[in-house]
Amino acid sequence: MTERMIENRIKKLSTLEEQIAQLQEQADMIKGELKADLEEKGLDELKTKNFLIRWKEIVSNRLDGKALKAALPEIYNQFCRPTSSRRFTVA
Repeated sequence: MTERMIENRIKKLSTLEEQIAQLQEQADMIKGELKADLEEKGLDELKTKNFLIRWKEIVSNRLDGKALKAALPEIYNQFCRPTSSRRFTVA
């Protein structure tokens, strides 16, 4: 790609990301309204003609890596493994 093509693609990307952010805001507002309605009704599940809405508490147990490292650093290091990833940014 030429530099001009890259510039145009980045501008288009920026516009699309702004639109996504605006749509996400609207979606979050609607979700908030639905959650508030369920809480007001004291429900964690509501069935309509076409949809089933759930707003339930989920409890999960996760390993606290910081606490394990502080209490048993040799065991933490024995089971610790490196990971790698790549990050795309435009500045």
